[in-house]
Amino acid sequence: MADNDQAVQTASSRPGLLDKFFEITHRGSTIRQEIRGGIVAFVAMAYIVVLNPLILGGSQDIAGDSLDFAQLTAVTGLVAGVITILFGVVARLPFGLAAGLGMNSFLAVSVVQEVTWADAMGLVVINGVIIVVLGATGIRTAIFNAVPHALKIAITVGIGLFIAFIGFVNAGFVTRTPAGPPVQLGQDGSIGSLPTLVFVFALVLIGILVARRIPGGILIGIIVATIAAIIIQAFAKLGTVGDPVNPDPLGWNLSAPEFPKQVIALPDFGLIGAFDLVGGFQHIGVLAATMLVFTLVFTNFFDAMGSMTGLARSAGLQTEDGMFPRIRGAFIVEGLGAVFGGGASASSNTVFVDSAAGIAEGARTGLAACITGVLFLLSMFFSPLIAVIPMEAGAAALVVVGAMMVTQIREIDMTDFRTSLPVFLTMVTMPLTYSIANGIGVGFISWALIHAMSNRARQVHWLLWVVSAGFVLYFVRGPISAILGA
Repeated sequence: MADNDQAVQTASSRPGLLDKFFEITHRGSTIRQEIRGGIVAFVAMAYIVVLNPLILGGSQDIAGDSLDFAQLTAVTGLVAGVITILFGVVARLPFGLAAGLGMNSFLAVSVVQEVTWADAMGLVVINGVIIVVLGATGIRTAIFNAVPHALKIAITVGIGLFIAFIGFVNAGFVTRTPAGPPVQLGQDGSIGSLPTLVFVFALVLIGILVARRIPGGILIGIIVATIAAIIIQAFAKLGTVGDPVNPDPLGWNLSAPEFPKQVIALPDFGLIGAFDLVGGFQHIGVLAATMLVFTLVFTNFFDAMGSMTGLARSAGLQTEDGMFPRIRGAFIVEGLGAVFGGGASASSNTVFVDSAAGIAEGARTGLAACITGVLFLLSMFFSPLIAVIPMEAGAAALVVVGAMMVTQIREIDMTDFRTSLPVFLTMVTMPLTYSIANGIGVGFISWALIHAMSNRARQVHWLLWVVSAGFVLYFVRGPISAILGA
C-alpha cells in the first residue's frame, strides 16, 4: 500500500507536457503565474493596437494615399498575435512582440515622403529578410557575444530609464516646452490635469503593491486605475490631447476611458499583401533605397537586441556570459516579425520593452508570450473595449518596471573610467534620444575608441569595431543621403 501511495505521489508531482515544453517549473514559475504575466504584458502593450493605426494612418504617402484605420487595427492585432505566439513556442521566452514605435514613426514621417506605402512596406519586408538571414547564419549571435558584459548591463539599465521616460511622457507628467528647456513637469511646471493625477495614483498604488509583494500587483493597479479613470471621465467629460478637431491640452493622451457603444468589431484584413518589393528602388533609385534599408536594418537589429538583453536579464534568464536560452531561434523569429509586419502593412514587429511588465509580474517562459499573443488576436474583435484602458494607467506600470531594471546598475564596476563613460553614455542616450539603437551605438563607439586610445585595443573584439564603423555610417546617414540625392 505504501508503495502504491508513493507511486501516486510521484506521478502527481511529475510536470505535465505544458510544463516540460516551456520549462515552467525549471524556471521557478507556475502556469498561473505565466498566465497572469501574459495578461499584464498584454495590458501594458495594448495601446499599440490603437496607437499604431493612428501613426501609420495619419500620414499620406508621396502619391497622396493613406492607410485605412480599421484595416490597420486589424493587421496590428493579427501580426502581433501570430508573431508573439510563434516567439513563445520557438524561443520560449516571455517577450511580447508588436509594431515597433520607432519604426512606424520613421515610416510615417520620413520614408513615405519619398515612396508609396506599398513601397515602404516592401522595404520593411526586405529588412526583415536580412535580419532573418543574420540570425539564421549566427552572425547576429556573434555580434551579441562581442558586446562587453558591462555594456550588456548598461543596455538593460538604459532601457529601464527609457521605458520610465516613455511612461512619464505618455502620462503627461513630463511634457515638451514651447521655449526654454526641452522638457518640463506637467503643464507649465505643474500637475494640472486629471489624467496625470490618475497616472500618479496608479504609480503610487502599483509601487505599494509591488513593494508589499502582492501577487498580481501591477495588474491590480492598472485595473483599479482604469476604474478610477472611467469614473472621472463620467463626470469631467474630458477630451484627448491629440484630437485633430478639438484637442484638449488637459485631456487624456490617446483615448478617453469611456464604455464604447460597440464592444465587438469584425476585422478587415484588406491590407495583407499590399506591399511592393521593387517599387522603392524604382522610384528613388538603388542607392537611396539601399540607405533606407540600411537604416531600417540597423534600427530593427539593435533595438531588438537591446530589448532582448534587458528583458532576459530582468527575467533572470541570462547566463554569466550574457547569453539567454534559444537565442538563435529568438533572433530568427524577431526577424520574421519584420517580414510579417511589412507583408501585412502593420510595420515591423519587434520585441516590446513594455512586456517587462509581465516579467515583473512573474512571467518566465514562452507560455506567457503565447497568452499575450492570444489576447492580441482577440483584440482584433474587441479593439473598442481595449481603448477603454487609459494610456496613463499603463504608463505607471512602465515607470515601476523601469525602476526595477535600473537596480541592475549595481553589477557594473564604475571605478574604471574606460568602463564608466561608455556605460554612462549608453544609459543616458537611450531616453534622451528616444532610441535604444542610438544608445547602443554611442556605447559601442565610445567603448572602442576609449579602450584603443588608452592602450587596451586588444580588449576590443574585432566585431565591435565593425559594428561601431557601421554605427558611424548610421549616425551620419542624413548627410550621406543628401549627398547621394544631390
